[in-house]
Amino acid sequence: MPRNPINIEIEMRLLIEAIYLKYSYDFREYSGSSQKRRVLHALQQMNIPTISILQDKILRDADVFAELLQYLTIPVSEMFRDPSYFLALRRDVMPFLKTYPSLKIWIAGCSTGEEVYSMAILLKEEGLLDRTIIYATDINPQSLEKAKKGVFSLENIKNYTRNYQNAGGKKSFSDYYTAAYNAALFDKSLMENVTFADHSLATDSVFAEVNLVSCRNVLIYFNKKLQDRALGLFHDALCHRGFLGLGSKESLDFSAYVNSFDAFDRPERVFRKT
Repeated sequence: MPRNPINIEIEMRLLIEAIYLKYSYDFREYSGSSQKRRVLHALQQMNIPTISILQDKILRDADVFAELLQYLTIPVSEMFRDPSYFLALRRDVMPFLKTYPSLKIWIAGCSTGEEVYSMAILLKEEGLLDRTIIYATDINPQSLEKAKKGVFSLENIKNYTRNYQNAGGKKSFSDYYTAAYNAALFDKSLMENVTFADHSLATDSVFAEVNLVSCRNVLIYFNKKLQDRALGLFHDALCHRGFLGLGSKESLDFSAYVNSFDAFDRPERVFRKT
C-alpha cells in the first residue's frame, strides 16, 4: 500500500528536528525536496523500511547517524569542475590577488577535497601558494578526513586532467600526483598551508577575514533563508573588494545580498564585494 505523502512530510520534519536536537547538525533550512530524495535513497541503501524507524535508530546509535550523514551531505565533486570558472580565476582574479602580500581563501563546503587541490594547484602555478592560507570547511567529518589524505581514484584522473587542461593548466597534471594501486596520491606540499575544519553554514559564524570565498554547488541545497545566512557569512568574511565564487547554477539574484556585490564575471558566477 502506498505511503501517505503527508505522513512522509511529518516524518521528515521529525527526523530533521531529531538530528538537530541530538547531534546539533542543522538541516532545517535545507531544500525539502532534495532532502527527502536523499533520505528515501538512504532508506533503500541502509535497508530500513520507514523514516520513523530510521529516526529511532539514529537517536540510539551514533554510527547509524554517521552513515546517514554521508547521504545527507552528498560528498561528490571533481577536480577543476567547470573548468571555465578556474580559467576565469586564473585570468581575471589572480592578477588582483597578486597585489596582496599575503592571502586567505575560504573554500566552503569542500566535500572530499577536489576543489581544495584544484585551488592549490592553481595558486602554485600563479606563484601564490606559499603566501596563501586556505581554509577548507565542511560539515561532514568523513569527507574532511578523505580530503586530508589526498588520495583519489585513478579512474577519475583522465577527466580531472581534461578539466585541468581546459582550466588553463600550465604543466602536466601528472606532475602533481603519484599513481599506485588504482589510486592517485597528490603531492602533500600542496596542503602545507591548508586548514581543514568542521564548519556549518547553518549554525556557525565567521572565523577569519579572507580575500576569496569559493562556495560552489552548496547553496542550491539551501532554502532562501539559509542561502541568505550563508551569503551573509561570506560578505562578512570578505575583505574590502574581496571575491566570491559560486556554482554554475547559483546566483545572488533575489537574495538579500544582491546589492552587496558587483558581478565581476557573471557567466562564471564570480562576484566582488562592493
